[in-house]
Amino acid sequence: MSLDHKTTNKLKEKYEAIDQDVEPYLEGLLHSKPINYWDYIQTDALLNLQVSRTDLPDEMVFLMYHQVNELLFKMILWEIDQVAKKEDITATFFETKIMRISRYFDVLTSSFNVMREGMDIDQYNKFRKTLTPASGFQSAQYRKIEFASTNLINLIDNRFRDTIDRNTTLEHAFEHLYWQAAGKDYKTGKKSYTLTVFESKYKDEFIRFTEFYNTNNLYAIFKKLPKSVREDNDLINAMRHYDYTVNITWVMAHYNTANHYLNIGGKTAEATGGSEWVKYMHPKYQRRIFFPDLWSKEELDNWGKNI
Repeated sequence: MSLDHKTTNKLKEKYEAIDQDVEPYLEGLLHSKPINYWDYIQTDALLNLQVSRTDLPDEMVFLMYHQVNELLFKMILWEIDQVAKKEDITATFFETKIMRISRYFDVLTSSFNVMREGMDIDQYNKFRKTLTPASGFQSAQYRKIEFASTNLINLIDNRFRDTIDRNTTLEHAFEHLYWQAAGKDYKTGKKSYTLTVFESKYKDEFIRFTEFYNTNNLYAIFKKLPKSVREDNDLINAMRHYDYTVNITWVMAHYNTANHYLNIGGKTAEATGGSEWVKYMHPKYQRRIFFPDLWSKEELDNWGKNI
């Protein structure tokens, strides 16, 4: 197939728009290699990222499972970013993006059976001790998903929400985020090593991230949309589905998997990071709700209680 004048003219226009001559780019094609699957996906690099700490085979299941989770988290953030930076959002566009995100979380939820049914309990309780003091709450991408989904007040520990408002500094608000409870003694203010190193690495980045998403998160954008869009039933149902999927269904799948491995013979084991994981994870304690205006008072009052 020959290259017609219409195509070459479009190529010239493309590169002229960035003050470039198209000729060197076309000449470069003479020397470039055809793309193949393994180079595009970077298969070799991807498959060499798994380095286990023990010789227990089921540790590899645990490691790869969490790497897959992080890839899905990146896909979710990619979708949210498109919503946050788009002008003139329609109900259809918003609903489409919300449902994409929900499907990613549906995959995350169902995938917990990979761990629950795919790891030997004895092996897990041996290799997990080599992971101390690492903890799942140290997933920076998941924290960003939360920041990008709702107003910060909805992520504050339920015990302290009445003391936080829009005039509170981000520094102060961060000290009262719900996941601080996984590694902080509120009586003394002392933080665990797991929480301290997590904040040392990511806190400044989180604050910069939140400065943008404080007014550009999914909930804030929704509330700024025209009334006709905010009352679109398909959009409301999509947002309720996302909220419930992330803060009830996915959390409980995680909770039940942890319970399967850490609650043995009626004795609850401590998480690798030392967190009180039962109260940290269960939705009835922290009451994480991204879009509270979309739920009835009865639904809010019973959040996480009937599961």
